[in-house]
Amino acid sequence: MLLHGFFDRLTGKNKEAWKEGRIRGTAVLVKQAVLDIGDFSASLLDGVHNILGKDDGVSFVLVSATAPDPSNVTRGKLGNPAHLEEMVVTMKSTAAGESVFKVTFDWDASHGIPGAVVVRNTYRSEFLLKTLTLEGVPGKPDGTVVFVANSWIYPGADRVFFANDTYLPSKMPPLLVQYRQEELNNLRGDSTPREYKEHDRVYRYDYYNDIGDPDKGEEYARPILGGTQELPYPRRGRTGRPPAEKDPKAESRIPVYLVKKALEIYVPRDERFGHLKLSDFLGYSLKAITEAILPIIRTYVDTTPKEFDSFEDIYNLYDGLLKVPDSPALAEIKKKIPFQFIKSILPVAGDDFLNLPLPQVIKSDKFAWRTDEEFTREMLAGVNPVCIKRVTEFPIKSTLDQSVYGDHTSTITEDQIRPYLEEGLTVKQAMESNRLFILDHHDNFMPYLERINKLEGNYIYASRTLLFLKADGTLKPLAIELSLSHPDGIQYGAESTVYPPVKDGVGGQIWQLAKAYASVNDSAWHQLISHWYAYPCIMFQTKKSATLHTKVLSFFEYFSRLNTHAVIEPFVIATNRQLSVVHPVHKLLSPHYRDTMNINALARTTLINAGGVFELTVFPGKYALEMSSVVYKDWKLTEQGLPDDLVKRGMAVRDPSSSYGVRLLIKDYPYAVDGLVIWWAIEQWVKEYLAIYYPNDGELRADKELEGWWKEVREVGHEDLKEKAWWPKMQTVEELAKTCTTIIWVASALHAAVNFGQYPYAGYLPNRPTVSRRKMPVEGEKEYAQLEEGGEEADKVFIHTITSQFQTILGITLIEILSKHASDEVYLGQRDTPEWTSNAKALEAFKRFGTRLVEIEKRITAMNQDPSLKNRNGPVNMPYTLLYPNTSDLTGEKGLGLTGMGIPNSVSI
Repeated sequence: MLLHGFFDRLTGKNKEAWKEGRIRGTAVLVKQAVLDIGDFSASLLDGVHNILGKDDGVSFVLVSATAPDPSNVTRGKLGNPAHLEEMVVTMKSTAAGESVFKVTFDWDASHGIPGAVVVRNTYRSEFLLKTLTLEGVPGKPDGTVVFVANSWIYPGADRVFFANDTYLPSKMPPLLVQYRQEELNNLRGDSTPREYKEHDRVYRYDYYNDIGDPDKGEEYARPILGGTQELPYPRRGRTGRPPAEKDPKAESRIPVYLVKKALEIYVPRDERFGHLKLSDFLGYSLKAITEAILPIIRTYVDTTPKEFDSFEDIYNLYDGLLKVPDSPALAEIKKKIPFQFIKSILPVAGDDFLNLPLPQVIKSDKFAWRTDEEFTREMLAGVNPVCIKRVTEFPIKSTLDQSVYGDHTSTITEDQIRPYLEEGLTVKQAMESNRLFILDHHDNFMPYLERINKLEGNYIYASRTLLFLKADGTLKPLAIELSLSHPDGIQYGAESTVYPPVKDGVGGQIWQLAKAYASVNDSAWHQLISHWYAYPCIMFQTKKSATLHTKVLSFFEYFSRLNTHAVIEPFVIATNRQLSVVHPVHKLLSPHYRDTMNINALARTTLINAGGVFELTVFPGKYALEMSSVVYKDWKLTEQGLPDDLVKRGMAVRDPSSSYGVRLLIKDYPYAVDGLVIWWAIEQWVKEYLAIYYPNDGELRADKELEGWWKEVREVGHEDLKEKAWWPKMQTVEELAKTCTTIIWVASALHAAVNFGQYPYAGYLPNRPTVSRRKMPVEGEKEYAQLEEGGEEADKVFIHTITSQFQTILGITLIEILSKHASDEVYLGQRDTPEWTSNAKALEAFKRFGTRLVEIEKRITAMNQDPSLKNRNGPVNMPYTLLYPNTSDLTGEKGLGLTGMGIPNSVSI
C-alpha cells in the first residue's frame, strides 16, 4: 500500500479504475488533538474508526470544471460523495501527526475534469485537511489533480477547495465562478457582526482599541489608535468582542487568569494552523512570563534588594547561578503548561536555578562589546542597522518646529571633533567625501522626553552620535551629544552636552556611559519602530498645529520602512477578502503572511498591552504605542523598498549601471550588502512570476479582484492615510511588481534582520540597555568619584545607571523567545506544500529563485571569511548571518533555535 499510486501508474490500474468509472485519491489529514498543547504524540490512529465511513466521518464531492450540472448549468457537475476508506499506515508522512487516507471516487469521462471539491465533516471534532490528490483523472495529461487545502474543517459546514490551478478572474472556468465568489463572501463575513468563535473564518477590520484595559483601572487606559488624524494607525483583524464597560469605544479584554481563552484570542482559524506552531509556543511562553516568571523575578528582587554590582553578577545569569526561589506561581503554571514549555522558557540547572544561554556577543570575549569599534559596527551589522544616515549639513539641524520647540540645532562643533578626524580632513571635506555619518535620535524622543522622564525609573537623554568613515571601511565615533528638555519649557530648545571619545581615566568612563545612553535610545527605537514598525530614523520639518498635544504628536515626517507587524496586517486581511485563493497574487503573497495575524493578536494580548512586558522593559512605557502612531502618520509604502531606503538615508546613491539601481557609500555595510542582493533576487522572482499572468498592463487593469484588493488596502486597511498622493495607482505591472516585492522583502528579510539578532546582541543587556535610570555624573558627585576610582567602582556606576536587575532578567527572558527559529520554519525560497501551483512556468521560476538564494548563502559565507571586510565579524568575532537565507536547509535543523541565521517567509514571531 506504501507506493500504491506509483505502482498503479506503472501497471495501469488507475487507467483501469477510470474505465470502470472510478478514480483513486489520497487525503492527508491532521487531527485536532495532534496540535493541542498537551498532546505532542497524538495522531489519527487513536479512534480512527470514528473518522472512516459514511455515517460519522468525512465526505468529498468533486465539482467539474468542464461539465455543467444538468440541474444548474451555471455550476459544474457534482460527483457522488466519497469517504475516507482506510488509513495508509505504511505511507510515512514527512510531518509528525499527519495521516494519509485512501479515497475512491465515482467519476468517468462524462464528468469532465474536477476543478473543485466540497468537503463535509460529520466527525465530532475538527481536523486539518492538508491535501487531496487524485490519480488517473480523465482528460488530464498526467492524470493528476491536487487540491491544496491546509485548512481546518469543522463539523457542520460544507467547505469548498479548488484544484491548484491559477486563474485571473476573467480566466476562471465559468462553471466554478460562483464557487469562487461565494468563498470570498464567506471570508469577508460582512453579514456576521458578532463576537467571532474559534471555528470562524471571517476577515474584518478594527481599530487598535484593545491595547488598554479601562475596566481594570484608569492607569490601564490607553488611547485608541486609528480612526483619527491625530492618532492614525493601520487596522487590525476584528475579534468582535464586546465593548469595555467604562469606555464603549474600547474593546473589552480577556482576563489574564483565563490562560487558554486569552491565548485563543480570535484570528481566522487558518491563520494558525501549523503543527506545534511557534506562535502557539510563543503565546504560552509570554503567558508563562506574565504569570510565573515575572512573579518569580519580582520575588527574587524583593528578597535581594541589591542591584547587580558587577559585570560578573550579570554574567552569572548564563551560568545557572541565579537561584529561583520556591514559588506557588511556578507550581501553578506547571499545571497549566506542559513541562516541555517550562523547560524552554525557564531553562534550569536542576530545578532551582535560572540558566540562560550565553549570548553570542560575549562568547568570544567578555568585554569586546565595550570597544568603540564594536559600538559603531553594530550600526551597520547589528540588530538595528536601519537608522544610520549620512551627514549632508553641519552643524546638524533639527526637524522640530522651532515655533513650538525652539532651536534644536546640534551643539557639536568642528573644534570638538576635528582632533578625531583622520587624514587632516575638515568637516566640510569629510562631508564632501561621504565620510561623515550620524545615528540621530534627538528629534525622535525630544518631544516626549519630559513626559517619559516623569515615569518611575527613567532618566533618558535624546542622543546624537557623530561618526567618521575610516579608510579601512570601519566607523569611528567623533562625539555623542546628550540632550534634556529645557528646564524653562519645551519652547526654549534643549540643554545639551557633548562628550568626546576619550579612552582613559574618568573621561573614558564618562564616554562609556555616553555610549550607553545612546544605546538606550537605539534599543527603544528598535523595539518600537524598527521591529514593530520597521522605519529608519529620518526626521523632517514638522507641521504647526493648533494645540500643544497635536504638536507633540506630529514630529515625524518621512520614514522609509514598511512595518514588519502592524502595517502588514491590512494586506493580509485584504488579500483574503478580495483575492481568491486561485488568484496569482494570492498564491504569490500568502506564504509571506503565514501566522502574522496570530502573532500580532498574541502581542496585543501579552506584549504591547497596557502593563505588558513591552511597557515594563522599554523606557517609553505607556507612551510607546502612541509614539508609533506618530511614526505611522508619515509612513509611505512607496519608500519601503531597500534601495529607496538606502538612498533616503544617504547611505547609497542612484546608479543605473548597478543591478540594484544604487551604489553603496559604505562598501562594507553587511546589512545593505546582503540585503540588496536578496532584494534583487525577490524582485526577479516577482517579475518573472507576474509576467506569466500579466503579459501587459491591460491584463492587469482588467483584473477586478486586484482592483478591489488595492482599493480596500488603501481605503479600509490604511484608511487614515487614504488621501495621501503617494499611493500607487496600480495601473501597471511594474507598480504591482514593486508593491509585491516590498511586501515580501519586509515580511521576510527585513523582519529577519531586525528580529533574530535580538538575543545574540541584546541578550547581554549592558551591550544594548533598554533603560537609563540616572543622570550623567558630574564632578563633585559621589558617582563621579566612583568613576575616578575606576575598576569595579566605575563598573558599578555603569550597571546601576542602565537597565535594572528586574528589567534585565525579564527582558532577556523575553528576547530569548523572540529570537528563536521554529522547528517548522519555512524559509525564503521554500514552500510548505510543493504542489502549491500546477503552473510549470511558475514552478520553474520559483526554482530559479531558490537557486539564486542558495548562491547568496555561499556569497555570504565567503564574505564572512574575508579579513578585509572588518564589519562582518568585528571585535566580538560574530559573523553577520542575519540575512543568510537558509534556503538550502530543507530539514530546518541548521537554523533551529538561537542561531541568528535564516530568513523565514513571514512575520511569524
